[in-house]
Amino acid sequence: MATKLLYQGHGSYRITAADGRVIYIDPYAGEGYDKPADILLVSHQHDDHNKTELVTQKPGCTVITNAEALEGGKHNTFDVKGIIIEAVEACNVNHDPKQCVGFILTIDDIKIYIASDTSKTKSMESFYERKLDYALLPLDGFYNMDLAEAAECARLIGARVNIPVHMKPGELFDKDRAEAFDAPGKRIVTPGEEIDL
Repeated sequence: MATKLLYQGHGSYRITAADGRVIYIDPYAGEGYDKPADILLVSHQHDDHNKTELVTQKPGCTVITNAEALEGGKHNTFDVKGIIIEAVEACNVNHDPKQCVGFILTIDDIKIYIASDTSKTKSMESFYERKLDYALLPLDGFYNMDLAEAAECARLIGARVNIPVHMKPGELFDKDRAEAFDAPGKRIVTPGEEIDL
């Protein structure tokens, strides 16, 4: 079975590993909450990222919120039975770096950067050498960076595929902004679409 990413819209995702384990990130939007979770990640506590009640948790589900991710005043890394979850810097004027994180997930040898709500960060400069496969970058220009800064970050990070997300406040998706995102390896994924990684 292929590793799959379901984009639920806005900043919400479901990833299904090749072994069938299910990971939800920042539940809030769209459909696709029917599979019980093995892992549940919450990058920060804004209302459009933390609707954990949408997710049915399997017994023993691993829940990592910004609190666990930043415990001890540092960005922590977790190994959940071979799935590596690394908390990374996420911040801007609307998001306190002490209360918000992004994640780099390594699943089935695929590296996925979930930027969460952020603008350009110092730590992005080190991502290029990580040879990331996917970067999911916000570009609403209101709560997060705008199209130009997101494109700059995409080039700085150097992921093989760049997916635009979190495009417009109050909307699951914005076709015009997605198409205007000028990044190498751009792939537009619409809400409800599931892709093989």
